[in-house]
Amino acid sequence: MTRIVVTGAAGFIGSNIIQGLNARGIDDIIAVDDMTQGEKFRNLADLQIADYVDADVFYDAFAGGHYGQIEAVFHEGACSDTMEQNGKFMLSNNYTLTWQLFQACQKRGARLLYASSAATYGGSDTFREQPAFERPLNVYGYSKLLVDQRMRRECGADFERTKIGKTQQVVGFRYFNVYGPREQHKGRMASVAFHQFNQFKAEGRVKLFGEYGGYAAGAQMRDFIHVDDVVAVNLWFFDHPAECGIFNLGTGRAQPFNDIAITVVNTLRTQSGEAALTLEQAAAAGLIEYIAFPEALRGKYQSYTQADLGALHSTGCMHAFSTVQNGVARYVQWLQANNA
Repeated sequence: MTRIVVTGAAGFIGSNIIQGLNARGIDDIIAVDDMTQGEKFRNLADLQIADYVDADVFYDAFAGGHYGQIEAVFHEGACSDTMEQNGKFMLSNNYTLTWQLFQACQKRGARLLYASSAATYGGSDTFREQPAFERPLNVYGYSKLLVDQRMRRECGADFERTKIGKTQQVVGFRYFNVYGPREQHKGRMASVAFHQFNQFKAEGRVKLFGEYGGYAAGAQMRDFIHVDDVVAVNLWFFDHPAECGIFNLGTGRAQPFNDIAITVVNTLRTQSGEAALTLEQAAAAGLIEYIAFPEALRGKYQSYTQADLGALHSTGCMHAFSTVQNGVARYVQWLQANNA
């Protein structure tokens, strides 16, 4: 039987990966997390796992072979708060732990599929998996870049296993702006779609940043990706153990924040039997409100991201990604159905 480990298992992407594995009939899963934030249990309550292990216990025990033969580790556990300023904590949690896990996976014969981040690009305007374009704007982005740099050093710049004799798959995914079910515990780090849904339910309007970075109000653009697509690509690489490397995981399509806002508004209006509006009509009616760009984010904010999918496509992975219009609409319907 295939035994899998998922770290960050009660988190957003980790719990969705477990759901994806369960859909394949895989339930011999060791879920690893820190459940100090007890409400995260909700993300695991409807899933099938074999065991739950606290993060403080797991890593040393795994390195010592305590869990027997593990096929693969989906490493989603990390501090994902981009506003966190404690660099010692961030590097210990995101870099050192991942490096130690990599060493244990190689020793134990387990494949490693880990979460990197588009924050590694930071101030760059080119989003290709090459060092020339990696310019993190915060210590979170740097912690993720350090992992990628170390993997390149250990596995070879192109992760060509034939060059360096590695036998176990290593894949890093540079997640762009992920949204979707099971992110309700993330607080301020939850997606724009999640916050706008709750704003509209509470106040009858959604709020967006005003003009900034040469972009008009609400026109800053990001590569927004539904978590179902993230899971699908993770599982594609799980199915193709010979593929190694660092890959962007976005849709390859930048869309403005305005697209999310009007999709949230119109999906909720349609469910209430009201007519859909244009962006201009929604703004004129006060359903979309633009606020001054926060001083605390100036110089630390990506106004534009768009994943270059050349490397991903070169592996043969040609997954068709949801647009904001259909992905966010589906998510809003899920939030409504689950009384988020």
